Amino acid sequence: MAEINLKGLGVALVTPFKKDKSVDFEALQRMVEYVLEGQADYIVVLGTTGETPALFPEEKDKIKKTIIQTNAGKVPLILGVGGNNTQAVVNELKEGDFSGFDAILSVVPFYNKPSQEGLFRHYEAIAKASPLPVILYNVPGRTGVNMAAATTLSLAREFDNIIGIKEASGNFLQIEEIIKNKPESFDVISGDDSITYPLMTLGAVGVISVIGNAFPMEFGRMVRLCLEGNFQEAMPIHFRFNELFNLLFVDGNPAGVKCTLNQLGLIENELRLPLVPTRMSTNEKIHNLLKQLYTPSPNEKGISEDFKSSL
Repeated sequence: MAEINLKGLGVALVTPFKKDKSVDFEALQRMVEYVLEGQADYIVVLGTTGETPALFPEEKDKIKKTIIQTNAGKVPLILGVGGNNTQAVVNELKEGDFSGFDAILSVVPFYNKPSQEGLFRHYEAIAKASPLPVILYNVPGRTGVNMAAATTLSLAREFDNIIGIKEASGNFLQIEEIIKNKPESFDVISGDDSITYPLMTLGAVGVISVIGNAFPMEFGRMVRLCLEGNFQEAMPIHFRFNELFNLLFVDGNPAGVKCTLNQLGLIENELRLPLVPTRMSTNEKIHNLLKQLYTPSPNEKGISEDFKSSL
């Protein structure tokens, strides 16, 4: 099984929609090119930020093909493969075509609220079935259950192909325990943009990012500085984005980042129900903040002339 480097900025890619709510594949290709130009280290495909639960199977297949073709092997691709029916996930792993992808990201089962033993056995089944390395994804705010540090560490020690975790619990003591006691080959990745800086001071290797859709170059620079141990220079970048961190999530994800990307001229501001766009007040706050944050160069690709002229 080939190794994958999880250090740096991973972008949890959005799924752009047209005004009629169909997938905008031209904008999807533009988004991949944009984050590649912004020096993203890898791309996460069909994750939470991609509104995957609202996509149909044939759309998912075409999204995967479009991203693989546009990426053309430039950076690793990680595919979201998860669910709360363990056997269905196992069947997908055994029967699916994973060519073009380098690892899978599998979320803690949602709604069922399994015990820690149930979580261990769920991921045990996934690890035994997966043709690719597995990254765990703990996000209790969405799933309704937290995977304890002891469970994560047991999985990391027992299965060589479980190579890391995207930790979005926000529980610093839990994440610190994982970082302190994990195997050397197991990586801890921030699942929350706003706490990436402090988590990297503790030993996290990077982030799977939402804000990276809009600011891959700038936010990626902070992550790379942290990897170099240059926390003093990285700190002002962290503080620079503080207000935007909050605005991106106040009306839910990916509503905030889609609003931002729309104002940058990259995609339409469209989501699929049950998700809806940000409130007008949030939209205005994001626009005003972007004026302060973003000064594009004259030939900045993908940024709308309307937005440039409003700065």
